Amino acid sequence: MKCPYCSSQKSRVTDKRNSPEGIRRRRECLKCKKRFTTYERLSQNNLWIIKKDKRREKFDKEKLVRGVEKAFEKRPVPKDKINKMVDEVEEQLRKKGKKEIKSSVIGEIVMKKIKKLDNVAYIRFASVYRDFQDVKDFRKELRGLR
Repeated sequence: MKCPYCSSQKSRVTDKRNSPEGIRRRRECLKCKKRFTTYERLSQNNLWIIKKDKRREKFDKEKLVRGVEKAFEKRPVPKDKINKMVDEVEEQLRKKGKKEIKSSVIGEIVMKKIKKLDNVAYIRFASVYRDFQDVKDFRKELRGLR
């Protein structure tokens, strides 16, 4: 590990802890004696999403979060529940053990999870995901909620 102050390669670990960001290591440079912190994280394999038009796109968790948050906009669902749901979706996708996943698979997983949290958010998400064209599409989906 290179010291951020003097660039020396020699340092020692003075403390090691688990943290949400990964393994936190407190280090001391043996040359300049200054201390600094490093984080060690498990490298995630990249997931690729196969879109409806056959394009491939890297999985972007933030893009998923933005889409889901839009569905929950002005709804009484805590942000931590939404974030937990998105984490569960990502975990479920990674557990499949595939490097490429169709966007339709992700959409169905997300819709099931949103439906458990809030019906209005579910209809909002479904209207975009399933590309509702008129009121008939909304009625059909609403019947399915009953």
